[in-house]
Formats: sequence, C-alpha cells, structure tokens
Amino acid sequence: MLSGVLIVLLPLILGYLVRVSRPALVQAINHAVNLSIYVILLLMGISLAALEDLGQQLSRMGGQAAVLLAITTACNLAALAWLSRHSTLRSGASPIVAGAPTSKWAAMRGSLLLVGVVILGVVMGMAIGWLGLGQLHDLAETLAEWVLYLLLALIGCQLRNSGMPLRQILLNRNGLFIALTVAGSSLVAGLLAAPLLGIAWNQGLAMASGFGWYSLSAILIGDQLGPVMGGVAFFNDLSRELLAFLLIPITIHRLTPLAIGYGGATSMDFTLPVIQQHGGVACVPVAVVSGFLLSLLSPPLILFFLSL
Repeated sequence: MLSGVLIVLLPLILGYLVRVSRPALVQAINHAVNLSIYVILLLMGISLAALEDLGQQLSRMGGQAAVLLAITTACNLAALAWLSRHSTLRSGASPIVAGAPTSKWAAMRGSLLLVGVVILGVVMGMAIGWLGLGQLHDLAETLAEWVLYLLLALIGCQLRNSGMPLRQILLNRNGLFIALTVAGSSLVAGLLAAPLLGIAWNQGLAMASGFGWYSLSAILIGDQLGPVMGGVAFFNDLSRELLAFLLIPITIHRLTPLAIGYGGATSMDFTLPVIQQHGGVACVPVAVVSGFLLSLLSPPLILFFLSL
C-alpha cells in the first residue's frame, strides 16, 4: 500500500513545485480543479452502484458517517470552545458584504450540487447494470484513478499559487492556533471512532484528516479503501460544512475561534463569505490562514495514515 500511496502523493508534490504568475492561468487551474472533482464524484457514484446489496451498503455508509460526524463534532467543539475562552480574538461589526450569500440555502447550494452529482452517478451506474454493460464499471474506476492524479497535481499547483506566503501564515497566530486545534481534536476523534466503525486505528485517523474537505477526502479514501468508505468520508465532511453554515451566525460573536474553526478547510473558501458577513472583515485573514493550513495538511496526512 505504501508504494501506491507514494504514487498518489507524487502528483501533489509536483504540482506544488509549479509557480504560475498569469491570473488567467490561475483561474483556469481553479476551474479545472472544480471540473475534476465533479468528474471523480460522478465516477464514484457509478462505482457505488456496482456494489452488491447496494441498499444495505448505503445504509451502512450513512450510519458510519453519522457516528464519525458525531464524535468529530464533539471533539472539535470541545477543543474550539476551550480555545475561544482563552483567545483574545473577537469578531467585529457585521457589514453586508457584496457577493456574500443572502441565505444559508444560497451558501449551501454548491455543497448540495456535489451531492446531486454523486446521486446522478449512482443512477447512471444502476442503468449501466440494467443494460448489462458491467465492464463500464471497471472503466469508471480506472478513469477515476487517472483523473485523481490530475486533480492532485492541480491542487498542489493551486495551493502553491494561492497567495499565502509562509511568513504571513506564521505571523497570524490566531489562524495557526485554530488550525492546530481543529487538526489535533479531529485526530483524537478518528482514534475514538475507529473501533466503533470497525476499522483499523490508522484508517480512523485518515478518515478524520479530511478536516471538512469532503471532495478530496472522499476521493483519496475511496481510492485506497473502496467506494463505501469514500462515501463515509464524503458525507462526514460534507455534513460538517453544512453544520458550519448553521453554527457560524449563532456563535461567531461569542465564540469566534469556534465559529471560524469548525468549518475546517472550508473556512478559506465555501464558508468564508458567511464568516465575513456575520463576523466582519477582521475575521477574514484568520479564516483564510486556518483554512489554508488545514487544506495543506489534509492530503499528506490522509495518505500518510493510509500507508501505515
């Protein structure tokens, strides 16, 4: 398994070595990342449909995702609440930010779209089975693997060219402490959840290392542990993001680090507009640094734990 994990990690490293200066090319890379995610999740849905006893497997997947989410949420909220009580970080005024979502449903639209892509893949996979074209399921798995390599290279390049110099990250102590608190408490949750999920301790750590980055965690774990566990990772991290949309407006004025941190890696993108709208512009650099660090940690941690 170690050699397979190193093969998967190599495109990420190679992509991180590429510096891009043209804004148009950076934008094209961002679009390519989004497209690759949609393609892989569609193919993951097709692979899920090829499983025997699909209904039972989906039920098992939902139960395991709920267990992992409950334990991760409890550990994250306890650790972030402690950090909030000992932190001087407080949100500022809450101006109406141009371009920010006007409702929670508007903010969650992109996340729910990805769920729709997985469901579409399952429907397509079932149709393939009914038509007797089972060989296409194998083709979907092979294609997903190659698109994964491309996606990792693009993500490495995206992280390198995100405009976040190391000095800026290290100087933002609030963002650094939030990221470390989320990462540490999530790993504790992974160890606690592993025996309840019936998986090895290192697999529990890998499942907990998505830090809310549901598209990537699902893809990496699905590639190594199969589509069911990939689905568990996907719905666990997706549910985390959806819950963050509800928690941020309620907690950001009293427990600012908790509101920023619970979204995990998504605090630098999907949940950032909600953080900015309800917490003010002072919360933005903290959220970006925290989300960036967790995004940087997530892929190598998942691959490392799966190699043990």
